[in-house]
Amino acid sequence: MATTASTADNAGTGIITVASAHPGAATADRLQALIRERGLMLFACIDFSGDAERAGLALRFSQLVIFGNPKAGTPLMQCVPTAALDLPLKVLVWEDANGSTWLSFNSTDYLRQRHGLPDDLMKPVSGVAALVDAAAR
Repeated sequence: MATTASTADNAGTGIITVASAHPGAATADRLQALIRERGLMLFACIDFSGDAERAGLALRFSQLVIFGNPKAGTPLMQCVPTAALDLPLKVLVWEDANGSTWLSFNSTDYLRQRHGLPDDLMKPVSGVAALVDAAAR
């Protein structure tokens, strides 16, 4: 079962980090499959570690999965245009030096506070935590 990483590492940043029970590639694949199953749009997956390797550099597994739903994100951007800086939603799947895999994302509370968004508009994007937990199990 996924557990939240030490909050001391993320204190004040708005970043939530969850441990995965699977290797990096499998976790990223699980996350993308769940995104599709739930009818969300998978906009992109940026393969930082693959790009680094192609450039002759070493980087532990690191992929940024970018996804969302215009019906959820558009009202946020209509209310506060700067919300587009943090939308669509993003989850970073990464491996640490010990080979453990983690999923990191911005908390919806952080996004709400950062952009001064009303609570009622955050509900449609708050499912990111459950999605991450499901991918991590």
